[in-house]
Amino acid sequence: MSAARITSNGASPPRQSASPGLPIREERCSRRMSRETHMLDSDLVSENRAQAGPRVLVTDTNRWPSPARLAIGLSKLGCRVSGVCPTRGHPLLSTRVVRQTFPYSSLRPLESLAAAIEATSPDIIVPCDDRGVQHLHELFARAHTDGKSGAKLAALIERSLGAPANYPVVSSRYDLLRIAREEGVRVPDTAPVKRAEDLDSWQAGHPFPWVLKADGTFGGRGVKVAQNREQAERFFAEMSRPHRFARVFKRLIVNRDPFWLRPWWKRSRPAIVVQSHIQGHPANSAVFCWEGRVLAGVCVEVVSSDGSTGPAIIVRVVDNPAMMFAAERIARRLGLSGFFGLDFMVDEADGEAYLIEMNPRCTPLSHLQLGPGHDMIEALSAQLSGRPLRESPPVTHNDVIAYFPQAWTTKSPFLESGFLDIPQEEPELVKDLLRPWPERSLLYRLVSKVSATTTAVAGRKAARHGVSKI
Repeated sequence: MSAARITSNGASPPRQSASPGLPIREERCSRRMSRETHMLDSDLVSENRAQAGPRVLVTDTNRWPSPARLAIGLSKLGCRVSGVCPTRGHPLLSTRVVRQTFPYSSLRPLESLAAAIEATSPDIIVPCDDRGVQHLHELFARAHTDGKSGAKLAALIERSLGAPANYPVVSSRYDLLRIAREEGVRVPDTAPVKRAEDLDSWQAGHPFPWVLKADGTFGGRGVKVAQNREQAERFFAEMSRPHRFARVFKRLIVNRDPFWLRPWWKRSRPAIVVQSHIQGHPANSAVFCWEGRVLAGVCVEVVSSDGSTGPAIIVRVVDNPAMMFAAERIARRLGLSGFFGLDFMVDEADGEAYLIEMNPRCTPLSHLQLGPGHDMIEALSAQLSGRPLRESPPVTHNDVIAYFPQAWTTKSPFLESGFLDIPQEEPELVKDLLRPWPERSLLYRLVSKVSATTTAVAGRKAARHGVSKI
């Protein structure tokens, strides 16, 4: 292990390497060091225990908090966690529990993932965002066509995600809901929309409002609620056109994310669906499953969210058999392994939960240990270790949970009475989550200020002319 370095708990937050495929922690003394490893300290987990634990590779192409929270929980259970993530400002780099981190390359994503897999030889890969799932699907297809030379990699991805024949289903909103309906799960009416004229047949049997959704989007992006036909056609035109260069350029310069250059160049268009609107409140579930069998899961109803279609901020844990039924039937039908989440709308008229979409990855609920049957990371660790499940006390008996740092931007009264999900054992992580990338970037702040000023000026002009914003 001549390329490895053991760091103390008091070390400064690590910087990252720009070299694709190489570990990126603690590159302070020399850029010539090709593979630097961030080892766990003895006061976090003993080396003997870590050496015996399963090897987990966590991937994230965004900068979400969930990978770091998952890594902390898994390391406490004795797992050896490594990660693949962007090279600036990712929360994984602020934890003390990740053994190795590797740079994610937006321009060469499959190569960067393959390099990390080869270096760490993981027992399982855990994708933490939708783009990462798609990369693994593509990497499986490439490995599968390589024959014997790609057999080991293909087997690892299949072990991590489940049956490859159903990878296209989990990436398609329409196909997923079609399968769910066949399995007896309640779903709203949904239809693909390839051209504006397709809305004619839909309108004949479905009153407004309608919900239009684009494949390949997440976090509430790519979801529009149309109140009339004119809005529906305008939303469809906006959602189905290729990516605009201005937005791609902003993502490249401000977010340091060149990924969208390729779909912009190819003029890729997402698949669009239209869905009946369920009047009610959102809910979701998260599960860990293995070869089609759900081993643990949690159901919640959303108390507060980031906008009407955005991600949850504060949730309430509930016992909802219909939501767990949906997870179990989908996992079995698709032969899934790993984490996934389901989003629902609970009808205000009859209280029934309608499945509206799937997240084929871990979600903000996945790291929470809420007791027997509801401890997903314990289920993962036990499955990979070949040992019986260990019963651990839940992290809280409070049924209201406020996600950190998302809930800290709200003024919800539940912040006073709910469980505050703060990773207090990782002070550097807490600090960085409160000021996430790219908000700490001077360029981001400048662009945001200019954008806010432009919007304010446009609003004042509209007000003077008697025009109201929708």
